[in-house]
Amino acid sequence: MGTNKRYADAIDRRVGERILERAAADGPLQHLTDAELELDRRPLTIDPQPKPAKAWVRFGSTPVLVDALVNRWTSRACGISFEVAGKQMRTWVWASAVSEAPRGGDRNL
Repeated sequence: MGTNKRYADAIDRRVGERILERAAADGPLQHLTDAELELDRRPLTIDPQPKPAKAWVRFGSTPVLVDALVNRWTSRACGISFEVAGKQMRTWVWASAVSEAPRGGDRNL
């Protein structure tokens, strides 16, 4: 038997959502500290049209790759937002934890 190609994306998405919800239950969303961000010393870019991306975040000690929007950034960190079970989450992550979403088109971070 083969896989159901018609519903494969929907099934993958639901499995990913469940993994994210489980990770979020394991501990609080981790954030970079003010000292790490250095917002008083580094230029900050705020994007009125946030860019889609993939980003690694941590809930407690559990790392998870999420679909996120990059809302702001410095040369070292990105401010992102994403959803977990319908709840909007926001955090800062290191820029190296963010990669462009695989959506084609002309989207640059």
